[in-house]
Amino acid sequence: MSAPAIPFWSSVGLVADREIRSKLRSKAFVISGVILLLAVLASIIFGSVAAQNPEDIKVAAAPGATQVVSGLDGVDVTTTADVAEAEQLVRDETVAAAVVPDDGTLGYSLVALDSEPDDLVMLLSVSPEVQLLDPAPTHPILVYLVALGFGLIFFMAALTFGATIAQSVVEEKSTRVVELLLSAIPARALLAGKVIGNSVLALGQIVLIALAATAALALTGQQNLLTALGPSVIWFIAFFAVGFVLLAAIFAASAALVSRQEDVGAVTTPVTMLVMIPYFLIVFFNDNDLVLTIMSYVPFSAPVGMPMRIFLGTAEWWEPLLSLAIMLATTAAVVVLGARVYENSLLRMGGRVKLGEALRG
Repeated sequence: MSAPAIPFWSSVGLVADREIRSKLRSKAFVISGVILLLAVLASIIFGSVAAQNPEDIKVAAAPGATQVVSGLDGVDVTTTADVAEAEQLVRDETVAAAVVPDDGTLGYSLVALDSEPDDLVMLLSVSPEVQLLDPAPTHPILVYLVALGFGLIFFMAALTFGATIAQSVVEEKSTRVVELLLSAIPARALLAGKVIGNSVLALGQIVLIALAATAALALTGQQNLLTALGPSVIWFIAFFAVGFVLLAAIFAASAALVSRQEDVGAVTTPVTMLVMIPYFLIVFFNDNDLVLTIMSYVPFSAPVGMPMRIFLGTAEWWEPLLSLAIMLATTAAVVVLGARVYENSLLRMGGRVKLGEALRG
């Protein structure tokens, strides 16, 4: 084989540019990216509107009990002529409950259909001041939603772009286009260009989502949440940038072991599992400090685990730096091994190349 005619880094730039341009020209890629972005914005706006405009509780008030709910915030009162009419509105499910007079201590009682109207009871109750000895720093529902957001974005971006790299490698190999490419550029430049090009696209998508979410939170008046999320989002982007390079190298090296598109799934399944495990762990163990601590130091799950700990305030200032250093070292080692597998397997056609053979060359 003749020596490559194009310098290494120029070759990397050409391949990366081709990867980026081909994706941006793809309508499916653009549409899916827009849909994901709109989904994030819609969820933020909907959550803000729902929080600011809760639905009023519909209540019927019989004579003698109207004063109980009149002027009460969050209650839509329907005045009735008698108790029987109020009860009928409850049976028709026109209202959630009815307030009727009785001879008890309070002078009134509530009538409901099949379950107690807890929301209305809470509004009518006199709540004492509560002192928490060990207050939770963040509401559990918010913790779950943030964990779900980090996990889902990492999962979708890594899996989508990783699968794209794998399919591209096998397509070039099966059509023997790779032989023409390798006559002009080295195999490592081809791998580096694919990884860099798709990493730029994936990171660009993440940054765009983060900027759009930031703008949406600011415009909807959720500055407190924006302040709490800011540092963790910045660290998420930094960890994702390194973590995706690691996964992309594995996807490309795995795909180089086969020559047919139908075999891609078999060789990339282990990598897919590495992407799925952090997602399920962060969803089910987002409030478990031990699991999150372990996740934050394992390279494949650190992009999700460490930002989550930063959001919860359980990570020391030096921990993200140590975790990122571990990720960088691991990524460098994986890229070297992946490049060796990729280089030694790319021109082998036919059956699946064994990993040991690819490493030995």
